[in-house]
Amino acid sequence: MTDPQQAMMESIAMNYLLVERSFSEPEVVAARASAEPQQMYVDLQARCPVRDLGDNMYALLRLEDVLFLNKHHGVEQASKYLGSDRPAIPLGLDGPEHRKYRKMLDPVFAAKRIATLEEPVRQLANEMIDRFITDGKVDAYSAWCEPLPSTIFLRIMGLPMDDLENFLHFKRLTLGGDPNEDLTIDQRLQNRGEAVVWIQNYFNAELDRRESAPPQEDIIGWLLTTEVEGDRLDRRDLLDILGLLMIAGLDTVAGSLACMLSFLARHPEQRARVVADPSLMHGAVEELMRFESPVTEGMRVTTEEVALPSGTVLPPGANVLVSWSSANLDAATFPDPLTVDFQRSPNPHIGFASGFHRCLGSHLARLELVTALNAWHARIPDYSVAPGVELVYGGNPRAPHQLPLVWG
Repeated sequence: MTDPQQAMMESIAMNYLLVERSFSEPEVVAARASAEPQQMYVDLQARCPVRDLGDNMYALLRLEDVLFLNKHHGVEQASKYLGSDRPAIPLGLDGPEHRKYRKMLDPVFAAKRIATLEEPVRQLANEMIDRFITDGKVDAYSAWCEPLPSTIFLRIMGLPMDDLENFLHFKRLTLGGDPNEDLTIDQRLQNRGEAVVWIQNYFNAELDRRESAPPQEDIIGWLLTTEVEGDRLDRRDLLDILGLLMIAGLDTVAGSLACMLSFLARHPEQRARVVADPSLMHGAVEELMRFESPVTEGMRVTTEEVALPSGTVLPPGANVLVSWSSANLDAATFPDPLTVDFQRSPNPHIGFASGFHRCLGSHLARLELVTALNAWHARIPDYSVAPGVELVYGGNPRAPHQLPLVWG
């Protein structure tokens, strides 16, 4: 392993350590694995909005502090590509380099361009529902929430559907998250290393094939022909962009779908509202992104002293966990934060992160969530969690990796 790779593996290990220290109390660990952790985050905020974890590590729990930090020029995202010494483009870049690549990539995921995917998403959601609707039961995570967004993303990338299971395996190695897997940090790092080798070999072979084939009308085809400040992307840049897009496309919507479907299964009175009026699903998705916060936290590193609005001063070189889950329950911004209101307005949640590194694919995620959930409720309006099952959540994105649902 090279010195830069070793440094990045240590950085990833630091991320795991930050999470463990931030939420170390047994009752907090239990709450984070449950279907309803929200009260725990509200209580943590009240006790200590900025947690000094020792060894120059901190956790931010209030929205005002999180927003401030994410727009501060003395803070870096500092995310590399999985466990390698390469940056995840654009997520792992800061400053002018980050702006350069965001300017290139933002139009690809613009709302108007993404809108053309609504009907394909609806058709795919229904095709998958056809496979299990007559059974009256399904593990919704493995049969619907996980494969649906991954299939959509492979299609828009221009990759063969036969590779779906390989990519899902890659995602599981990379992000883990299944609470049934009790892995050490070393085992997680080893899994990430295996994932790096596989995904880079896969995309190198795909790019080699594309170079000698006619151009395709998909994201990879577009990346091969686009320019950044007059220059074509080189192979390293292509790999760094494709690796990030695949991770984002394979897991964040899957986790969000599972969280939202689980909530609606457990709250029939709320579900009845979106069944009766599907136009409410837009507001429901926004509110459940706030309340459930499927992507739970991010990591930042200070490059200079940063004085937070709450009064805490972070020293240079501080490793900082920013909790989207907690910030989205801040009563200073969200009145009655523990109440789920599908018509909450305004609703300035940061379920898609905030600041310079706000989610590139938020328009795609919203379209997939609204369209897929409305398709589900048009076909299966009355469902619940299987009797006797206690859902267990894990990972970031947060999700119940087993979601057994039943209907009459």
